[in-house]
Amino acid sequence: MDITGAPRVVVVTGVSRFLGAHIAAQIAADPRVERVVGLDRANPPDDYEDLLAGVDVRRVDLTRNTGNMLAKLRAEAVVHLAVVSSPQGSGGRAAMKEQNVIGTMHLLAACQQAPTLKRLVVRSSTAAYGASFRDPAVFTEDTEARDVPRGGYGRDILDIEGYVRGFRRRRADVTATVLRFAPFVGPTAETVLLRYFAQPLVPTVLGRDPRLQFIHVDDALEILRRSVVEDHPGTFNVAGPGVITLSQALRRSGRVTLPIVEPLLQAATRLGGVSLDQVDLFVHGRVVDTQKLTQEFGFTPRSTSVAFDDFIKSHEAGTVLTPERIDSFLDMIKGVRGARGSRGQG
Repeated sequence: MDITGAPRVVVVTGVSRFLGAHIAAQIAADPRVERVVGLDRANPPDDYEDLLAGVDVRRVDLTRNTGNMLAKLRAEAVVHLAVVSSPQGSGGRAAMKEQNVIGTMHLLAACQQAPTLKRLVVRSSTAAYGASFRDPAVFTEDTEARDVPRGGYGRDILDIEGYVRGFRRRRADVTATVLRFAPFVGPTAETVLLRYFAQPLVPTVLGRDPRLQFIHVDDALEILRRSVVEDHPGTFNVAGPGVITLSQALRRSGRVTLPIVEPLLQAATRLGGVSLDQVDLFVHGRVVDTQKLTQEFGFTPRSTSVAFDDFIKSHEAGTVLTPERIDSFLDMIKGVRGARGSRGQG
């Protein structure tokens, strides 16, 4: 671990979103860092203006060839956070894959051409392990998924990590850090997964109570910061120690559960915009070992249970459960069942 060789020029992708904006601001506040350049295909929200005051924000579409951009900037560290876990806007799954996979490919090509580059930090996900009934009790960084992830996000993550492995072979002089984050929670974390928990009536699968892990967003930012200003080569699971079952999470959040059969869960969770990757997570669960992280970084994130409780406390005044919302939800379930029955008779 190197605690003195902080990079002078840092490039952060995805600064129009929470994680990218906040880590860019934290790094810019480090007196050892001379310049932080934030890249995104969209302008950051207006309420990030003060946060990003010390960051040189540029509109750049990573899905297009960026050439020698990083070389011109004399980048010494690149933090790649422009990875999305669900389709954004009207582009759907195709646009999501283009941003995640093609964007990463072009960025790594630019990294390869940057002679000053010393560190590369890439956002990954525990979705790389998939979620199935054949999973081990705990995944380590060396455990291979028993099944290829069904969802697009999990498959994108596998592609991204494949590109990083190729980059490592070509640029062995660069410290490459891959962080497989568990789902984020916290007072300021706004994710599709947490919108599922924010529903007043939450669909679950009959007979299933999966084990879940989360990472508090503040701890995720600290791990990212250390990855930039210190040398931590390798791939790391990033999650809060311990587990929480789905039933425990729902009880703590004061939500009403709607147990349904597994084939209906995917349709039911559309009310919360939940992806197929997350549907599988709610059915099978996923637990990862974080011993490598704590030993390498000398930092232990707050536990999954504490992180989730922090999220609950900050969202106690959530959506109110009304008869109208219940009726609307049940009508949707009946419609799905009716459509399935019609197909079965055809």
